[in-house]
Amino acid sequence: MKQQTRKVSNIQMRMQREQRHLTQTELARLLGTTYLSVCRWENGVTSPSLYYRKQLCELFGRSAEELGLTSSPVEEETSNEIEKPPPVRSLLWNVPYRRNPFFTGREQILERLAVLLNASRVAALSQAHAISGLGGIGKTQTAVEYAYRHRQDYQAILWVRAENREVLIADMVGLAELLGLAEQSEQDQGQVLAAVKHWLSKQSKWLLIMDNVEDWSVVEEIVPPDAQGHILLTSRTQATGGMARRLDLEKMEPEVGALFLLRRADLIAPDAPLEAHSSAQLAIDIACLLDGLPLALDQAGAYIEETGCSVADYLERYQSRSASLLKRRGRQMAAHPASVSMTFSLSFEKAERANPAAAELLQLCAFLAPDAIPEEIITRGATALGPLLQQVAADPFALDGVFAILRSYSLLRRNPDNKTVTIHRLVQAVIKDQMDTPMQRQWAERCVQAINCAFPDVAFAHWPQCQRLIPQVHACFTLIEQQNLAFPEAARLLNQAGWYLRERALFAQAESLIQRALIISEQVLGPDHLDTATTLNNLALLAFSQARYPQAEPLYQRALTIRKRVLGPEHPDVSAILDNLATLYFYQGRSTEAEPLYQLALAINERELGPDHPTTATTLHNMALFFRSLGRYQQAELLYERILTIQEKTLGLEHPDTGATYNNLALLYSAQGRYEEAEPLYQRVLAIVEKAFGLEHPTTAIALDNLAKFYYTRGQYEAAEPLYQRALAIEEQALGLDHPIAAITLNNLGQLSHSQGLYARAETFYLRSLAVKERLLGPEHPETLYTLDKLAYLYYDQGRYEQAEPLYLRILALEEQELSLEYPQTLNVLDKLVQLYRDQERYEQAEQLSQRALAIREQTLAQKLEASAGSPHGQ
Repeated sequence: MKQQTRKVSNIQMRMQREQRHLTQTELARLLGTTYLSVCRWENGVTSPSLYYRKQLCELFGRSAEELGLTSSPVEEETSNEIEKPPPVRSLLWNVPYRRNPFFTGREQILERLAVLLNASRVAALSQAHAISGLGGIGKTQTAVEYAYRHRQDYQAILWVRAENREVLIADMVGLAELLGLAEQSEQDQGQVLAAVKHWLSKQSKWLLIMDNVEDWSVVEEIVPPDAQGHILLTSRTQATGGMARRLDLEKMEPEVGALFLLRRADLIAPDAPLEAHSSAQLAIDIACLLDGLPLALDQAGAYIEETGCSVADYLERYQSRSASLLKRRGRQMAAHPASVSMTFSLSFEKAERANPAAAELLQLCAFLAPDAIPEEIITRGATALGPLLQQVAADPFALDGVFAILRSYSLLRRNPDNKTVTIHRLVQAVIKDQMDTPMQRQWAERCVQAINCAFPDVAFAHWPQCQRLIPQVHACFTLIEQQNLAFPEAARLLNQAGWYLRERALFAQAESLIQRALIISEQVLGPDHLDTATTLNNLALLAFSQARYPQAEPLYQRALTIRKRVLGPEHPDVSAILDNLATLYFYQGRSTEAEPLYQLALAINERELGPDHPTTATTLHNMALFFRSLGRYQQAELLYERILTIQEKTLGLEHPDTGATYNNLALLYSAQGRYEEAEPLYQRVLAIVEKAFGLEHPTTAIALDNLAKFYYTRGQYEAAEPLYQRALAIEEQALGLDHPIAAITLNNLGQLSHSQGLYARAETFYLRSLAVKERLLGPEHPETLYTLDKLAYLYYDQGRYEQAEPLYLRILALEEQELSLEYPQTLNVLDKLVQLYRDQERYEQAEQLSQRALAIREQTLAQKLEASAGSPHGQ
């Protein structure tokens, strides 16, 4: 008869369970045992076996003594008599983590896993699948969630650690006890492992989860080739060696990350939506700052929960103390005790031990824009990256080896299709935090130098490469400002990138870069250096593009002075500024000043570069536009024919510059009434610019506007209006409606509406256009007068003479005062005023103006200067 023993309740173990909000049933499932066993342990009826003691200690993070698991020999005897592994046919379970009550998102990958694993079962082939990703991205938690969701689908769910060979084999051997194998007590570890592998080969309906695989050769050694169940692995490495099908775990989207944060901080119920909390938007902001990394979001939630601070407080603290917060893990984090900083630092140290160049490449990427980093920054910029990385970057084979190391820890993602790499923002933050100030400055300088090497000269053929590097240029701009970097390569990079952005009509972005380039150039090279002159010229062109003409002229003049002094007055670079300055005068209506500058620039280019050089063609193009706008059509047409001969030979038929010439030639034909020749040119131009610039570029809007105006002139209103509307939509998006180009389209819509008898609509368009032109171009600009004339005619056509007359008189006074007789609108205005006075029976005033008009016609040899001034829109 057995001796009766006194029952002593295990209060320590029960308290640990209750602190984690686990029921006895949930604890039993975590341990792979039964509810009855847990009851007996806590009531002191029996004590856990050695295997379950170990599991409890690991689960709760406490020693056996702290859990009250020390037992007397009598208790050991009772325990051995009662405690047995569950039978094979019941659910065998040793997942060491409780189900995460805050688990959020990942639905797609969980569903994908279920499909793939079941497909392998149907195919009678145990294809392993691996959840891959950066440390802290949630690989283990996703595997845990999958195990809990699908436990009813299996008879055994087995969990082993796999960070190295010793741990993996030990955990595999430990499965023998859980599986109830006869070999579990064998001293020879090889025999026990063989028995577990044999069980995996003969049994089905099991799931083996191998967590944190680093060495795939060990997996191949351990997993039997004829395994009958499902194998799920987690790993940081992106190369599985053919052992598993990889599923990449991505960062959380901002809304999902925010929801997880609020749940983890215990600010909303587990089943509540994001909108349930008033700080939802702030939570989204935090999720974006933490770049959707679940571990970082978990740390943030734990901090908010433990300290009781608000979401807004955390956001403020992170913005000033991010490094400290990334190091702070919080309490009771058994599933992932390492902080973000520790997690990434350990991976970084391993990569550095494997190859120091890998660490340097990571340090470079830490200062770049994190998404889609072009590899040519590394290869073309190798000379700027220091001796170690320079040597590796010059050898594609060696560079591949470095990438392999970084991919083995998911510290970088490499996209072979577009030859880019991606790094997580928090990896960048941790790496930079480990650097002292001199090292940070060194890598910032290397970053700028390398991108400058990769950034090409701005030409149409290089636009795709320029665009690819623009995000990195913006990152460099931030570094230059933060570190106050000043060297010639920084100025060159900002100037080139700003010039490209101007070409793409991104004026605000361009201006900040070119302004900074000018500051650096003046500081480092001096105010009279040729590079300074180039930057001044580009800044002037940018001001001109935005119709800020008064700002452009002094910049041109200063650049011209520098180039004349350094290069001499006959250099082509001098002629380029003469050409630009002439165009500025022309757009300001200063025609008498513009023409001699055009002639001088053309003479220099023909003499120094040759009559067929593309630069010569550019000057010819501007001169032709000038002549066309003055009604000197024959001169303009001869120049266009000469330009096309040059461009078709040097640039090709699809080049945007060739398209610009076709466009202006079409405008010339339209002004002469040669419509059948003009229409195919307009359509050809639209096809060229859509292909070259895209569907949403201002140049495309100009081509649409010109084609629409052509249809309007022909009375094809239904064809014109959608083109005008599309042009206006592009201009509003790319430039804003407070821009001269948009003002021209508004004017043209006014004309269309007037012709359709929609007077109120026409007046609205004219007034909007006039307001922009008066503010940006000035009250005396030809474009302003053009819209004034159209508005006056609208009033006249409605019999609103009192409103029409002062507008006509204003136009007439300005034209005769500033423009003399060079613009054909003068005669038009006189004729319209004559008709207006006659309609009002003011015959004396009508006769006086009629005589003035006759004198002008006689003086100008009766040239028919019809209203064809148009706009400089076609340039």
